[in-house]
Amino acid sequence: MNTENHPRELASGRFLRLVAHNGWEWVERVNASGAAVIAAVTHDEKLVLVEQFRIPMQCSVVDLPAGLVGDDPGTEGESWIDAAKRELFEETGYVADEWHAATTGPASPGLSTEVYTLFVARGAHKTGPGGGDEREEIDVFTVALSDLDVWLDHKRANGVMIDPKIFLGRYFLGK
Repeated sequence: MNTENHPRELASGRFLRLVAHNGWEWVERVNASGAAVIAAVTHDEKLVLVEQFRIPMQCSVVDLPAGLVGDDPGTEGESWIDAAKRELFEETGYVADEWHAATTGPASPGLSTEVYTLFVARGAHKTGPGGGDEREEIDVFTVALSDLDVWLDHKRANGVMIDPKIFLGRYFLGK
């Protein structure tokens, strides 16, 4: 077999495989269908956000609730919307009345094959503790959409990174 025409595996793990081909190196998402990202807004127009320390970044990051689809044993066929609902509740303790998929696209097309779907969830209300699973330490915030820029600027000034998908979520919320 001519290996020049096929990607070469450099390393692999539980959810990622590093490959190279024609001078490119990238990461393939394995053992999950992709990621669900949720822009959840409460009845009083507050955006639900999460903050957690992200080991690859070596700092805290504020972002929208999100997680892998079909990543746990027995959930291989999980639907994207079910994963989104599961992740919103698991990470934040919120559920929402209305859901729709706003867009689907690559997370970082020059680096990874991962694709995510951004869901808009309206009428979010707290019904559980949130905070993530036993592997996560997640702080949950609800921020008035009208105050979002100032709140994010304050976080940024204190050394917290801001995930740009927050602004994509705001766009699809029409705010």
